[in-house]
Amino acid sequence: MNSREPSLTPDLARLRDLWSQLWSGVPRRQDRLRWLFAPDLLTFGYAVRTTITSLIALGIALWWELGSPQWAALTVWMVAQGTRGKSVAKARWHLFGMVVGTIFAVALVAACPQQPLLFILLLAVGIGLFCFVGTLLPGPATMTNYRIHGMRASGFTYAIIALDGIADPEHIFQIAMARATYIVLGIVLESSVSSLFQFRLGERARDRLSHNFLTAIDGAARALSDLLGGDGQALTRARGVFSTITTLSDQIEFAEVELGRHHGHEGDHARAALARVAVLLSRGLDLSALLHMPGHVEGDVFGTTAASVRTFLLALPARLQAGDIQPSLLQLAGLRATCRQAIADSLGEEMGSDSRAPASEDEARGLQWQRMLHHALDAMLEDLEGAITQFEASLHPLPHDHFHYRIKTFRDWRLAGANSLRASITIFGAGVIWIATGWSVGLLFLMFVSIVCSLFSTLEKPALATQAFLTGALWAVGVSAVLVLWTLATPSTFEVLALCLSLPMLAGGLAFAYPTIILAAVSYNLFLPILVGPDNQGRLDEVTFFNTAMPLVLALWYAMWSFRLVLPNDTNAMRWQMRSEILKGLRHVARAPSLPTTIFVVERNVDRFVRLLTNAGETPEPVIDAYLQGTLSAMTIGLNIIRLRRILARNLLPVAATQVIEAMMGRMEQFSGRYGGHYGRTARAAKLASQRIAAQAGHEDNLGVRMEMDRALASLNVISYELDTNRMFFDASSPYLDTAFG
Repeated sequence: MNSREPSLTPDLARLRDLWSQLWSGVPRRQDRLRWLFAPDLLTFGYAVRTTITSLIALGIALWWELGSPQWAALTVWMVAQGTRGKSVAKARWHLFGMVVGTIFAVALVAACPQQPLLFILLLAVGIGLFCFVGTLLPGPATMTNYRIHGMRASGFTYAIIALDGIADPEHIFQIAMARATYIVLGIVLESSVSSLFQFRLGERARDRLSHNFLTAIDGAARALSDLLGGDGQALTRARGVFSTITTLSDQIEFAEVELGRHHGHEGDHARAALARVAVLLSRGLDLSALLHMPGHVEGDVFGTTAASVRTFLLALPARLQAGDIQPSLLQLAGLRATCRQAIADSLGEEMGSDSRAPASEDEARGLQWQRMLHHALDAMLEDLEGAITQFEASLHPLPHDHFHYRIKTFRDWRLAGANSLRASITIFGAGVIWIATGWSVGLLFLMFVSIVCSLFSTLEKPALATQAFLTGALWAVGVSAVLVLWTLATPSTFEVLALCLSLPMLAGGLAFAYPTIILAAVSYNLFLPILVGPDNQGRLDEVTFFNTAMPLVLALWYAMWSFRLVLPNDTNAMRWQMRSEILKGLRHVARAPSLPTTIFVVERNVDRFVRLLTNAGETPEPVIDAYLQGTLSAMTIGLNIIRLRRILARNLLPVAATQVIEAMMGRMEQFSGRYGGHYGRTARAAKLASQRIAAQAGHEDNLGVRMEMDRALASLNVISYELDTNRMFFDASSPYLDTAFG
């Protein structure tokens, strides 16, 4: 029976639910505001410390009677971070960027004091240049990478000094020194005050390095143990481990800062250990491909070895956390010896002896498969041994250690050019608006647009970041309106001013630690001092306040839409370009005169993997999964091509086997055509090569050559399996994989 009760609108339904909860006394969840009324101790300490520091910087700037004291407080909020290492690293690069930006700004104003159009053009080109260089610097384009922040600070300083100086070019040097003074004051105060709240800094930094590795090795060990337990999709579900490794590796430089100038090479060893974990997972992909081959028998020798390794992997993270490193390395060496002994026993059983006949053809095929699995397992354990060794070196620095593991840089010149052009066009358009309209506060509008372009044009999603920034700016406008138009109308001493600003600043500091609103919190913290505009000579009146707030909101709105319209982030084009680069990369690995290292191939593809996850957006999940699987598959193929080339370089294979592998490599050298049908010929060449090597191996009597042929056969089988499994990704006959899931 249909109910006669009228349906409630969503608003009325929510009001009814709220009333029922209040009447019944049931507590309501307030998770969205938990950061404000129930922050953790570290977040509260950061907010209090930064608020006090920014107020001290503001007080000193007022005491010195500087013209725009709000920039000192703003700099504190720009530099302050949750940990000492991040704060110091960001302060260093911010100071470097300030020096570069100041020099460029003085040169710009001196070059064209009476030529506004040329001034705007050079301003846009200069910030575009900083964005171009920042995109090419090491590390991902995130707000936590402070090399890139150095270039952002350069553009930021370049804009505020040049735009202030162009209105009074005769005093550009004094203006530049004043702005530099604010920035230096904010940096020095933040670094000094934050150092007072840091205890056991070096010990906590080493603990962080240890925790990073244990986090990565725990995820890798669980995935590999599930794989050895028979779960063929274990590595597919563990894709997040690659993102974790990238994130943790990016944070190591901050721990190095906290260790001080007298630290050894703990950070280098920690980076190398995390890279080895990524290589370890790539070995797991090889093993997964070989396990999909027919021939597995329950209770076989490999099953016994895999069970022992699985038990070891499950217990490894806890043992390493307890400091049980040397016994773990000894047990690991024993497992590797077991693998090598199983390989030798298998060869002996297949080839026979005086008292035993050689194995039949079917038995030989099964024994050969067992050897390939043991070879792959031994190689995986070797990489695990290298990771643990590097981990131990990061915990216990070696005397006279000269080990260095540099941060890898994967430069994308096309992306750098797009970021630069996007920033330049946006700033030049804002300048044209100012000149065409003759807006009295057009310089302020142009300054805010330049600041946003300096900060966000190097991000992969600048429009979304600017939208979040606009939200924070609107909150800053609302809070500052209350302060300027009501609360700060009567105070005449700095103490009362600081008291009025303390609670709004404290709220912004608490919001900074909440991940979902972090960009809005940054915007709020930056623009609140500008909108309040404290001054020794008077108070901000209503007209001046609105003439500051309106250009700010319009500048952020203009920049947001400009980022959406000018060279927008096209995820389809990005994925196609990445897919094309992967295919060309396989061709390069097959034909390059100098062979790339396995770690380089792994880190390059992990970087692509993380970028795909970052730019997933609203892309259908099957498409993203296919691209992620294809990237990992391409990494696996590239690593096995390197192993085949090393086998050829050792020159231990028979002539016939060498010719077969060289023919397959010749096909792989042409594996980057877009519409040439190269996929089918390459896949057939890999399958044919594995069949011929398997047939030739049965007639080889030399044990050393036989083992080398088994290694080559394992790599060929992995390549053939990956090409067959991910045909949609590697067959470039269509420009986009997305159409396959339409």
